[in-house]
Amino acid sequence: MIVLAGTIGAGKSSLTAMLSEYLGSQAFYESIEDNEVLPLFYANPEQYAFLLQIYFLNKRFDSIKKAMQDDNNVLDRSIYEDSLLFHLNADLGRATETEVKVYDELLANMMEELPYAANKKHPDLLIHIRVSFETMLDRITKRGREYEQLEFDPTLYDYYKELNKRYDQWYEDYNESPKIQIDGDQLNFVEDPQARDIVLKLIDEKIAEVQQLSVVE
Repeated sequence: MIVLAGTIGAGKSSLTAMLSEYLGSQAFYESIEDNEVLPLFYANPEQYAFLLQIYFLNKRFDSIKKAMQDDNNVLDRSIYEDSLLFHLNADLGRATETEVKVYDELLANMMEELPYAANKKHPDLLIHIRVSFETMLDRITKRGREYEQLEFDPTLYDYYKELNKRYDQWYEDYNESPKIQIDGDQLNFVEDPQARDIVLKLIDEKIAEVQQLSVVE
């Protein structure tokens, strides 16, 4: 099972579709278009940050359990980066100490139960798509979700910048599974077919390496 990670607009959904088609497996996408809480959060982050993260946490727990049932399934975002997203909001004053405590305890319980619920200890590979802040903003503008635009809320600029910065440290600290980082600026697989082929080759080589390690172990 493969999980993707990356900031808003990194290309997670695009790479998930490419990988699942390439591997002949199932894609699991983050609940965005049908998420009734997300527009509420963008309109009033202080009121809805906790509710939004509980919504996502529940969806991600359900998705990863299902994805772990078969080989080569791909998730465009997983439960492993959930804490990064919520704690950023908490650090920005969008969650109370009580909400943080409840969230952290719930996440810890879910992570403890995940190997039993999914019959698998961890993903086989994490792919982090790293993009610059400029690319992130450009992608957000291009996809055109009104509530994500800086014109909708200028304070999103600082939120986006801090979110993008924190992913570097998160990737360094991640140790739940083998991992690989893709430079989404240099390899724009979203728009460039040649870059797409290079990225798939890099991932293929990493999967082969992971499989070899599993045999040795």
